[in-house]
Amino acid sequence: MHQILIEPTENKKVIKFVTDYTLIPGSVELDRDSDIKEIPLAQELFKFPFVEKIFITANFIAIAKQDSVEWEHVTEGLKDIIEKELSSNPRIYKQKNKEIFQVYSEMTPNPNVMKFVSNKVLLEGFVEVKTKETSVIVPLAEELYNKFTFIKEVFISDNFVAVTKDESVEWHEVMVEVATLIADFLNSGKTISYSQPQSHQKPVENIIDRDYTENEQKISDILNEYVAPAVEGDGGKISLIEYEVETKTAKMLLQGACSGCPSSTATLKGGIENILKQFLPELVENVEAVNG
Repeated sequence: MHQILIEPTENKKVIKFVTDYTLIPGSVELDRDSDIKEIPLAQELFKFPFVEKIFITANFIAIAKQDSVEWEHVTEGLKDIIEKELSSNPRIYKQKNKEIFQVYSEMTPNPNVMKFVSNKVLLEGFVEVKTKETSVIVPLAEELYNKFTFIKEVFISDNFVAVTKDESVEWHEVMVEVATLIADFLNSGKTISYSQPQSHQKPVENIIDRDYTENEQKISDILNEYVAPAVEGDGGKISLIEYEVETKTAKMLLQGACSGCPSSTATLKGGIENILKQFLPELVENVEAVNG
């Protein structure tokens, strides 16, 4: 426990409690109207009704009292409170638990895409970076491109980063290093993206700047309820971009791990097309993929 010394001042209403280390950079002056929710020491001291003000700077705490009490009756009690609180929070302000990001790698149906999953949410929505040149507004993607020459695309959504590589390496050779870079970036507190994340609900509005028609909305609702959760679980995203009434064809935008995935066509034809035909037989006969 740090040693606390009691020192009188020239102002008889003020006394100093001096410790053997620096408490705070700069100074802070508090009264009963101050916001002290992050300063447990001040919360405890202001429980004494005679305490009017608290001044903290360098290595001491100065307390101003009302005239209704004498210092000789209260200084030891105040000293005990200060010693107890400083033992819990030596730097005055409440010590917050650091938010630790943990990242693990997860395979996707696309062999060129690895999903790096965090234990905490990264973005509300998603951002997609397809070239190194366009990564400057997404610092996490920019750092990945600068570090690794094999990276082709970066897709960040919710609690994961889906990274697309070229053919020059295999994931087992580099995935640990990529996961480590992502975890270090997140734990450093850097900004993930300066680009406004797109909404999961209606990404088509960002792509072609229009609202869904009534039929498109019906198709999109089925996709969101029955298809999107599984696709997003694999590190990708699928959304309706266009519906052709004449041919009853729904064109799907594939992003993230889905884009360029060898199994995506089979998934579309064998799974998604069948689901849409089942729920919307009057609207959908065909499904086509458009890689994002």
